[in-house]
Amino acid sequence: MGVIKNLAASLIVIRQSSFRNNHKIIMSRRLHARRTDGVDKNVWVEFTQLAADYKAVNLGQGFPDFSPPQFIQDAFCKAISGGPQMHQYTRGFGHPPLVKNLAKFFSRIVGHDIDPLEDILVTVGAYQALFCAFQALVDEGDEVIIVEPFFDCYQPMVVMAGGKAVYVPLRPREGSTVLSSGDWILSAEELASKITSRTKAIVINTPNNPLGKVYKTEELQMIADLCIRHNLLCISDEVYEWLTYDGAKHVKIASLPGMWERTVTIGSAGKTFSATGWKVGWVISSGHLIKHMKTIHQNSIYHCATAAQEAVAHGFEREYEMFGNPESYFKQLPAMLHHKRKKLASCLQSVGLQPIMPEGGYFMITDISSVKVNLNDQSNTDEPFDFRFVKWLIKEKGLATIPVSAFYSPEHRKEFDKYIRFCFVKEDSTLDAAEDILRKWSQQE
Repeated sequence: MGVIKNLAASLIVIRQSSFRNNHKIIMSRRLHARRTDGVDKNVWVEFTQLAADYKAVNLGQGFPDFSPPQFIQDAFCKAISGGPQMHQYTRGFGHPPLVKNLAKFFSRIVGHDIDPLEDILVTVGAYQALFCAFQALVDEGDEVIIVEPFFDCYQPMVVMAGGKAVYVPLRPREGSTVLSSGDWILSAEELASKITSRTKAIVINTPNNPLGKVYKTEELQMIADLCIRHNLLCISDEVYEWLTYDGAKHVKIASLPGMWERTVTIGSAGKTFSATGWKVGWVISSGHLIKHMKTIHQNSIYHCATAAQEAVAHGFEREYEMFGNPESYFKQLPAMLHHKRKKLASCLQSVGLQPIMPEGGYFMITDISSVKVNLNDQSNTDEPFDFRFVKWLIKEKGLATIPVSAFYSPEHRKEFDKYIRFCFVKEDSTLDAAEDILRKWSQQE
């Protein structure tokens, strides 16, 4: 028996040693894919957690802290109580009632008959719509021109698709006092100079996040002319399309001559109906482009929540009938946000800050270059000024915002690190709490 016990113990030692050696062999190999190199950091993860840790008044993250309109809530409740089919899979590329209503609604805006089954892909929010577009249309070595400032996921999505991001910034108009996002312009010469034989697409965001710029028709025509001349695609992120102020008009670049066949338009029910947690988005484009995005979708997400799509379908059906009327939510929401935008701007001006009045969207940026604060935290001296300022504002004053340089490439970040972004799509009580913090701080100075 002693021999058997010794033999068994020896076998256990050998097995454990073998396991450890195999484990070392496995662990010595590269675990993560190279496409994830350099794209692991995320400004939303970092600053959302920081705001939560310090229980800050949150004007950072872009979501309403008020409810969606009652009619869309009722549509959702009706959907989830609408029988077994509302709790099961629907058509993978988009719930039939939703794609039908999207096609009907946007056909008259674009001026092109949109095929609901061929020209639309419903996605898990605009985020997945963007992912499908970049994965399906950007190949290894392709260059993608991104107009800055840009929503921060564009660059990592281009990189993970094997492409190279090339940047052209909007810049404040020279020789004038910059008071509006309309004073930030895109240089036609600078944009044209970035186009090479490897350029595949130009990415724009209108209304822009974080700036609030709404591209004018002549600006879009300049971009369209370059796309047509050089046979480029245009990926147009238009999630804030209904949120324009002071007479600014949103124009879809896909509606311009020669652009339907080469434009990928991104939309969001979350921003459209103030229901960001529903995560319903879409891509509208020519079927010859959409079919490649469907391939990515069916091999990743495959399907979006049926009940949420049903509710959004009812929302667009209502808005089609109400379009242009005062009862339309697409009229009521920007009117409400116009008030909130003015409220935040007045608050910032009252404490000596100079906001850039946005023509559209959820956000307002302000210049902080005149603010004098002690940011001598040695742990983050390598960070841009606005990153350090926002962290100080959260930790010391309890107010969360977002650094604007996060929306720029490393090569241009230093030029724009004296701005921070506020979200004004909040209850008045939230804006009042932020105003109270700013006034108390101003009085201490």
